[in-house]
Amino acid sequence: MKPDWDTLASEFADSTKVLIADVDCTAGGEPLCKKYGVEGYPTIKSFTPGAEEGDKYEGGRDLESLRKHAEGLGPGCHIDTPENCSPEQKVQLDKFAAMSPQRREAKLNKLKNAIKKKETEHEMLQKSLSAQYEASNTALEKLKDEYSPQVKLLTAATPKK
Repeated sequence: MKPDWDTLASEFADSTKVLIADVDCTAGGEPLCKKYGVEGYPTIKSFTPGAEEGDKYEGGRDLESLRKHAEGLGPGCHIDTPENCSPEQKVQLDKFAAMSPQRREAKLNKLKNAIKKKETEHEMLQKSLSAQYEASNTALEKLKDEYSPQVKLLTAATPKK
């Protein structure tokens, strides 16, 4: 992926709307990676004005997929750039902009907390399923160890044709 990423960065080097960059999370970039929740490598995130955490990119890692994603980037829907909003986004943006800062912050926190709660539930489910799988695997290995000598002897006791 790295050669394709470098090619993409070269193609967008003169762009005034899109910056393609990379950060080494094992070296000096570690604090930045922690700040934005980068836990696995490679992680690709897109940032638009006003986006605090960035949007994680889950698409293809080949040059064409990366290029297509990058071409769709640029200044997004924001209170300072309403011309970049779809009609549906504009309606919601106006509604949110009309809220008091306290109400907007409360709504933002509520939504983020709901996401965090679901992430926690998802992680707990994954741990539970992993534990069940490990227990089943242990039981399987125990059964194989117990039955394997008999399987070998039963096979050995069968005359060859």
